[in-house]
Amino acid sequence: MHHKTEITVSNLDHLGRRAGLVDEIGIVQKINELVGSQPGELVSPGLAVKAMIINGLGLVSAPLYLFSKFFEGKAVEHLIGEGIQASDQTRLPFR
Repeated sequence: MHHKTEITVSNLDHLGRRAGLVDEIGIVQKINELVGSQPGELVSPGLAVKAMIINGLGLVSAPLYLFSKFFEGKAVEHLIGEGIQASDQTRLPFR
């Protein structure tokens, strides 16, 4: 009996290094400590800044209103955080 396995391939490019550096420095936690959180918040302020840093260091000159398009086809859960996907634009900081 053959079982079909569905595989989804996502691209990290050089963005994995950027995300790793942001994690190593602890920017997300520091921003979250300073800013705090709001009720109903889907993305923390720290994760929003992390996404902006990855986008800015992605060597792409796309405007911020195309932010969610930048992350399409990329491994967003690995880059930004668990449970966040490019297709779920309501969770990304700019739509």
